[in-house]
Parts: sequence; structure tokens; C-alpha cells
Amino acid sequence: MGELSDGSADTAGAGPAPAGAQPVARVRRRRWRVLRRVALVALAGLTALALVAGVLAVWAVRRSFAEYAGERTLPGLSAEVTVHRDGYGVPQIYARTAGDLFRAQGYVHAQERFWEMDFRRHVTAGRLSELFGRDQLETDTYLRTLGWRRVAEREWGIVSEESRGFLQAYADGVNAWLDQHGGGEPSGDVSLEYTVLGLTNRDYRIERWSPVDSLAWLKAMAWDLRGNMSDEIERAVLLGAGLTRPAVDELFPPYPMDRNRPIVDGGRVAGGAFVAAEAGGAGGGWVPALTAVRDGLADLPALLGRQGTGLGSNSWVIAGSRTSSGKPLLANDPHLAPSMPGIWFQAGLHCECGFNLSGFTFAGVPGVVIGHNDAVAWGFTNLGPDVTDLYLEEVAGDKVRVGGGWQDLEKRTETIKVAGGGPVTITVRTSRNGPLLSDASEELRDVGGRHAVALRWTALDPGRTIDALFALNRARDWADFRAAAALFEVPAQNLVYADVAGNIGYQAPGRIPVRGKGDGRVPAPGWDTGYGWRSYIPFDELPSVLNPAQGYIVTANQAVVGPGYPYLLTHDWSYGYRSERINELIERAGRMVTVEDVGRMQTDAYNALAPLLVPHLLRVPSATGAVDLLRGWDYQQPVDSAAAAYFNAVWRALLARTFDELPADYEPDGGDRWWEVVRALLEKPASPWWDDRATPAAETMDQILSAALADAGAELTDRLGDDPRAWRWGDLHTLELRNQSFGESGIAPVEWLFNRGPEAVPGGSSIVNATSWDAASGYEVDALPSMRMVVDLGNLDGSRWVQPAGNSGHAFSAHYADQSDPWRRGELLPMRWDPDTIRREATGTLVLRAP
Repeated sequence: MGELSDGSADTAGAGPAPAGAQPVARVRRRRWRVLRRVALVALAGLTALALVAGVLAVWAVRRSFAEYAGERTLPGLSAEVTVHRDGYGVPQIYARTAGDLFRAQGYVHAQERFWEMDFRRHVTAGRLSELFGRDQLETDTYLRTLGWRRVAEREWGIVSEESRGFLQAYADGVNAWLDQHGGGEPSGDVSLEYTVLGLTNRDYRIERWSPVDSLAWLKAMAWDLRGNMSDEIERAVLLGAGLTRPAVDELFPPYPMDRNRPIVDGGRVAGGAFVAAEAGGAGGGWVPALTAVRDGLADLPALLGRQGTGLGSNSWVIAGSRTSSGKPLLANDPHLAPSMPGIWFQAGLHCECGFNLSGFTFAGVPGVVIGHNDAVAWGFTNLGPDVTDLYLEEVAGDKVRVGGGWQDLEKRTETIKVAGGGPVTITVRTSRNGPLLSDASEELRDVGGRHAVALRWTALDPGRTIDALFALNRARDWADFRAAAALFEVPAQNLVYADVAGNIGYQAPGRIPVRGKGDGRVPAPGWDTGYGWRSYIPFDELPSVLNPAQGYIVTANQAVVGPGYPYLLTHDWSYGYRSERINELIERAGRMVTVEDVGRMQTDAYNALAPLLVPHLLRVPSATGAVDLLRGWDYQQPVDSAAAAYFNAVWRALLARTFDELPADYEPDGGDRWWEVVRALLEKPASPWWDDRATPAAETMDQILSAALADAGAELTDRLGDDPRAWRWGDLHTLELRNQSFGESGIAPVEWLFNRGPEAVPGGSSIVNATSWDAASGYEVDALPSMRMVVDLGNLDGSRWVQPAGNSGHAFSAHYADQSDPWRRGELLPMRWDPDTIRREATGTLVLRAP
């Protein structure tokens, strides 16, 4: 092999180079060596820059992370406060006085979640435009019209002096943390979101936290759990779209009391047709106003969860006569909208002052919302009473019709600051029945006219729910618990109870109206004073039970009461499929139930619609072999189930084909109301609902079922491949945890910073493991168990809990999403109580001292 003059090896068999070739090759090779050196130097420089950028990026992300160890000053403390954190970043706060405890809680919440708190208070005050610009103006207009912040300001004057002190201490703790992190300068020292916000809004400044900010957040909680307003609008609009009253009745069937038992025996339930006169002519000129209200409400931020059948919760309590420890077990998993960070913040609050707690808190609010103290435990599900009424109003200019005459509308102006633009002034008008929500629609404001829609809602009157929360936190027994519940006005919840003495109980609290005329199922004529609210149900007459003979109580948004109850709570319950499954699981578990047993119940993925529908699907002709997946299926919906994937695709196709008469914006979401609708239709094979309007022939039930089987097979073949056995429910049914503020920005790198997922999840709509999805839009999860908790009253240190994300609100913190995998796998984490266990397992201890 010849040697080239620069020492490089020649190619074998190349032969001698032609004259002049060697100098040219030598020059080229020298040039390449130079270029290579330059490239290497440049690469080294770029690498160094990348490393520097990486270090800066890591610093930019991490500089806002909470400090878990060491010492910090906290002005106003009367004594030292200790904060132990476990391996999931859950703080256990130990203080001497209540003021110190809540001051430290505010500080700790701000450490982990201040951006979330700041964002939420802008939502509740209708001030999103200050953050994000003119795109949020319509949302702010709706929120100003609702007036949550104004109501919260009025509440500050009526809550107890003690509660005001706790709220102020909490606010002082938040502000002390802010003072240590820029004093209101919106920088990355506070949270990464402020760095991103600064790219488009350099003028924003963080305000001091106010006690009213905490009260306003309770209004958002009440709003997302408000009841049947969406159903009220839907019934009226469907009538206006030409559906007959009997047809609309079929779409809102009565609660199946004969199959799905209520929480408490006795009481009146929904039944019969609604009174058409209440619609007040909604089939005519009011439909645009109602539709505009519906569209505006749908665009509001869902801070807790979406309205509809996917929104709900499970909670149950089992007496010691049925448990292995001989003491009660209490379980709770509220079903709310997925978000990042999660809605809940886990914490323990301990002091020598009557507050000794562990549970789930709201960042921005002092105290524990759901959890236990050393004597009692409690859980919530949404009672769902009808506490909202829409009133159709006739207006002329700034006057509203009342009876045979006209009254002036109350008017106020509100100024909305807009980032990057000038302020905008709006006018909010209010009738005797409430604010005119239809005024918040830009289209209706432009058109004007005589039709308007007003909202009457219990939460628009100031109340004392924050007093109830503090009283609940200090309850020692059933009498204390009921006294606290008597103060709990909005949102009305099912409260389940257990105590270390062995008692279990249920109490329905809340401000629930007693109407004059009407039953609240459709909008009422605002000019007829007979439809006004007369009073509220007295607390002592609300449903309640202590130590029932069966040894357990289940609440899952089913009917609370049966025939005989003297008051109307609502017509729009969830239909009881989840609650009946939980009853079944408890009965099947026998007399030695453990915490682990209850945890498995919480993740049960049994689809109670399937045993009803599958026999019909197997009976009708099918052109696809995929139907064989349903033979022998156990009706469970784990992520790897091919049968679950196919069944849910069939269900979605069946709804689309069967209810093609409905307006596009009112397509079935597939929740348990639709289970009950289809249950009835399966017994009416000639019902006109089965007919496909797009064809001249009249289709039968069996034809539509066969078509749905084919539709689903074609969809999944296209999405998941030709082999039905390889289809997986988890390939369709996924969960993405999106940041509420930047998670849907449309800017991929920004969304990558703050969102997590998508990930496959088991369960489904109206299932105990309620990972709900909307059949009108797809299989993605839009409501979920926002936490799971099992409290063991025989061994509080053996209680368990988990949430879908993590305790920290800082992206890339170790605790931003560290509970996601356990949550998806159905695992529960230790919910520690014993001080020795807490100290022993602590991964960091922060000491707070007065300066």
C-alpha cells in the first residue's frame, strides 16, 4: 500500500497519481484539516455555550423551588414553627398558636403554589386581561357580571372575628414569602410562569395577598359545583329547537329508584314531566340569549371541574363492625377537572390550639378542606341540589318587566385593565332575580333587544362557609360536626363522617331554596313574581343519618332521598350506577375490610352499562369480527383491554347515530344519564330515536346497533391497526395534565415546560374509577379522581392518600408530578400522622422564626 506525502493511507490499487494531482490533493487535505479544526473549535464553543445555557436554564427553573431545610424568618410569629417534609414534599407544620399555624400555612402554600394562587385570584376577580391581554376580555366580562369578588368582599364583613384573624394571619404568611422573593417583582424567583409571562407582559406587578382573595376562591369552588344550570339551559333550548316535551322528557329520565338506592331512606325525588309554561316562550326569542349564556359559561375557566355527568365524586364510610380493626374506614375521591398542578395540596397542620389536622387543602385558603383530625374524619361529594335558577327577562332599555309594570334595572360600571392596551369599561345590569348573564355576550350586546337571562344563585348572597371550614377542622364528635355543617352554605355537599369512638354518619348541608311556583328544571318567567324563592330548607330538616343498621354509607352523587321527603332538592341527580357498584363491592367484601380493600374499591373499573348493552350487540348481525372481543368480557376497563376499547368506540358511535336529531352543540356526552336514556330505548325497538334522519328509510334499533358495531370497527382499525386483539383501551383513553394558565397556549415549547402526559389510564365515565371522557369529542380524560384518600380511624398513621400530579406547583420540581405514576397504577401513599413517624421519615426540616 502506497503512502501519501502527508502520511495518510492511499486507497489500495489506486495506482500512481497523475501529474499535478498530489499538490492539489495536499491543498484540499490541508484545507479540510483547517476546517476541521475550526469546526472543532466552534463545536467546543457551542458546547460550552450550551452548557452555560443549560446551567442558566437549570438555575432559572430551580431558583423558585421551595426551601425544605434550614431556617427562615417569618414576621409575626409568637414562637418557632417547624415544617417537616416527607419524600413527596408533603409538609407537616407544627406551631404553638392558631395564628402561627395559619401564618406558616400561608408561607408554605406560597413557597409551592404562588403562581397558581395569583392566577386563581385573577380569575375570581375577572382580571385575567391584566395578565394575558385582550383575548381574556369576554371571560372577564362574564366573571365581573357574576360578581364573585364583590360577594367575597361582603363576606369579609359577616364572617366571625376569629375567622378574620385566621385569614389575616394566612395572608401575612403569604406576603412574608413574597417579601423574601422580590417583594412583588414578577420574576423567576417567584415561579417560572412569571418568566414566561414577562415575554409578553413586562408591566405586570404582583399585588399583596388579601384575606378576600381566599374568600373569593371559595366562590370558584361553589361555581364549579353549582348544580343543574347546564341541564336547565339544555332542556329549554331543545324545546326551542323543535323537540316535543315528551321527547325532551325521554332525554332526562327520572332517577331509577327501583334499581339504584338513595343515600337516605325517605324523601321526594324527581319524576314526571316539567311544566312547559315555565319556559315562558323559550322556544322563541329567548333561545339566542340562552345559547349565548351557555356558550359564555362553557368558556369560563373550569377551576375545579366541568359541568355535566362527568363531574361527581365518591365517598363512603364503613363501620367498625365490618372492618378488620373494629374502627371505621372513610374513603373519598372527588372527581374534578385534570390540571397541572393538581387542585389539592396535601398538608398536616398541628398546634396546641385545637387544630390538629391532616388532609387536602386549597392553595390560597387556610385550613384543611377534606381529611381528619385526631377525633373525626370527613369527606365530601357533590350533593348537587338545584341552587341556580335562570329567569327569562323582558327588558326595554334599562327597565325590566315585573308583573304588569316596569322597574329600573340596577346598574354598575366596572373597569377592566388590559395588558398591552387601554382599560375597558363595562356595564353590569341586575334585575330583582340576579345579574343579566346575557349582557356578558358581545353578540347580544351588539344586537340589543328585549330578551335577557338573569341568574339567581345561592352563592351570590354572602355566607359563612369559611366559618364552617374552621369549625369542621376542630370538630370532636357528631354534634360538633353537625354544628359545623349548619354553617356550610355553598356549595351544598354530601358530608360523610367517622370518628375514633366508632360512629359513622351522613349530613346534607347547604342553602337550598324553597320555590314558589316551578321546579327549576327550565328557565322561569322573570316577570312572574310567583316563581321567586320563598325561603331555604331549614338545616334540621335536611337529610341526615347516624350509625345506619347496614354498617356503611355510600355517597356518589346519587339521589339523596326517596319518596316522602317534604322538600325538593333537585331533579338532576347522577343516576346511581357508581353508588350501586360501591354498595355491591362493600357487601361483597364481608366483615373484615382493610385499608387495602378500600383502595382497590376506589380503582374498580367495572362498566355497569356493558352488561345491559353487550347482549344486544352480540345478538345483532355484524360485519366485523371485532365483536368477538365482547364475548366473555368481564366488563372491566384496564388500559390493556381490547374489549374495553371496542365497547367504548361502539358506545360513542351508537350515540352519534341514535341522537342525530339533536343540535350540534348538544351531542350526548355519554355519561350515566345517557345510559339511562338508552336503557329505556332498548325496550322500544321502534322508537323514532332509532331512525337515521339522513336516509329515506326508517331504521330499526337492530340496524343502528349493527351500524355502530361497523363504525367502531372502522374507527379503531384506522387508529389502532387491523388486529382487534392488539387494540388497547389505554391507546384511546389518555390523560394529559395541562397547566391552567399556559398549558393550552398553542406554543409547543411553553406547553412542554408545564404540561405532563399524555398517559394511558384505566376506568371511564360513570365508573367507580371515574376517569371521564366526553363521547361528543373523544376518549381523552376530562374529569378524574382529583385525589384518593382512605382514613383508618383505628390507626390514623396507617391512612393512605394520593393525587394525580404532585404537591409542588413548580415545573421540574421533584414533586411536580411524582404522584402521577402511583395514582395511575391505583396505589396509595402513606398519609402519616404519628409525630415520631413524621420526624423519622422527614427528608427535610424547615424552621421558621420571628426576625
